[in-house]
Amino acid sequence: MTLMEKLAVLTDAAKYDAACTSSGAQRTAGSGTLGSATMSGICHSFSADGRCISLLKVLFSNCCIYNCQYCVNRVSRETKRASFTPEELAELTIGFYRRNYIEGLFLSSGVLRSPDYTCEQMIRTLELLRNHYQFGGYIHVKAIPGADPLLIEKLGLLADRMSVNIELPSQEGLRLLAPDKSKHSILQPMGYIAGRIAENTRDLSVYRHAPHFAPAGQSTQMIIGATPDSDRHILSLAEGLYRRYGLKRVFYSAYLPVTENALLPAPGTKPPLLREHRLYQADWLLRYYGFQADELLDEQHPDLNPLLDPKCGWALRHMELFPVEINRAPYEMLLRIPGIGVKSARRIVRARRASSLDFTALKKLGVVWKRAQYFVTCRGRMTPGLRVTPESVLRALAEPQGLSLLEETPEQLSFFSGASCGSRAGKEEPHESPLSLLA
Repeated sequence: MTLMEKLAVLTDAAKYDAACTSSGAQRTAGSGTLGSATMSGICHSFSADGRCISLLKVLFSNCCIYNCQYCVNRVSRETKRASFTPEELAELTIGFYRRNYIEGLFLSSGVLRSPDYTCEQMIRTLELLRNHYQFGGYIHVKAIPGADPLLIEKLGLLADRMSVNIELPSQEGLRLLAPDKSKHSILQPMGYIAGRIAENTRDLSVYRHAPHFAPAGQSTQMIIGATPDSDRHILSLAEGLYRRYGLKRVFYSAYLPVTENALLPAPGTKPPLLREHRLYQADWLLRYYGFQADELLDEQHPDLNPLLDPKCGWALRHMELFPVEINRAPYEMLLRIPGIGVKSARRIVRARRASSLDFTALKKLGVVWKRAQYFVTCRGRMTPGLRVTPESVLRALAEPQGLSLLEETPEQLSFFSGASCGSRAGKEEPHESPLSLLA
C-alpha cells in the first residue's frame, strides 16, 4: 500500500472523532524551528483568539484488538486496514506543513497489538516531529486507555493537548457495547493527566523553563444516541468531569449508525443532531453561565426540550424569577436571561454605571431583544404593546429547528393552555408551574 493510499484509509477512519480543537495552545516558533501554534484529512478548528487553524486529522492505525460494537474499526468488522510507520507519518506531516496545507496535527489510533505498543509508536512519531524536524506547531494526541503511565507522561511532554475518550456515558453501556473497556481504564489516565497538568503548573510558577506537560489541557468525547442514557445523566457526567479533572472541553458526538447490532440503532436511522446541538448549548451554560446540571434537568424532565434552547427552557420553567429589572439585576442574574450573553451582560454592567438603560440601549449593547423582551423590564416597564401569552412566548423563542417541530406537533401548545407567562407593566401575575407546562 502506498503512502497516499494509507492516508486515504486512515483519514477516513478518523472522521468519526469529534474531539478536535486547538484552543488554548501558546507556542511560538523559535530560531531554527518550524511552525507556530493532496488536502485529505485536513479539518478546521479555532484557536483561543478566533483564528481558523487547519489540522491533519489522522489515525496512526485503524487496526484494533478491541471489539467495540459502535466502532467502524472494531476487530470483528471487515474493513480495509492500514498503519503508518512513525517515519512515514512524521514526514507526511512536515510535507503538508511546508506546503501550507496544515498548521498542526490531530493524532489518534486504534489499539495496535497492545495499548503500550500503540503508545510507543505515537511517541516515536511525536519525537521525530519535535526533535528531528524541530516542529513547533500544535499537536493534539489521544492517550490510549490501559497504557503505562510513563508512556502517558512522555506523550504529554510532546503534545499540546491530550484527550481520553470516555466513549459512552454509563458503565452499563460500556459493558454491553465495549466489553474490552471499563470506567476504570478510561478514568485512570484521565486522572493521571489532570494531576500532571496541575503539578506542571506549580513547576512553571517556580521555574519558567520547566518542560510543559499538555499546556492546552485535556478533553474527552461522548457518543450520544447509541445507548438510552438521558440528557440529565449525560450533563451530570460532564459536570463531574469538568470539576474533578479540569477538562477544557467535553465533546458530544451524535451516533451515526454504520454497523448492524441489535443493541444499536439500525443503519439508516438519522443521527440525533438536534439533540447533540442542545447538549452543546447546555454544556456552554455549565461552563460559562453559572448553571448546574440539576437546574437544567430533573427526574420529571430528564431530557432537553427540542423546541427551545436550554436557557429559554429553564427560564420558562422559572417564570417566578422574571421579569428582571435590567438596571438593578446582578451580573449572575443577567447571565440567566434569554438573549443576554456573557459579553452583553458585561456591557450592561459597565453601561448602567453611567446612566439608566432603556430598550434602545439594550439593543445597541448586543442583547437579542426578540428573546429578552419577555423576561426584562427597563425602568419598571416592559415593551409597550407586547403580548405576553404562553403561546406567543413559545413561538417567539422556538428556534428554526424547534419551530418546524412545533408546526408538526401543535399539541405542544396545549401544555400552556390557561397559564400566564409572566408579568405586564412590571407586575407579576399568578401562573401555573412551568414544570408542568413543559412536561
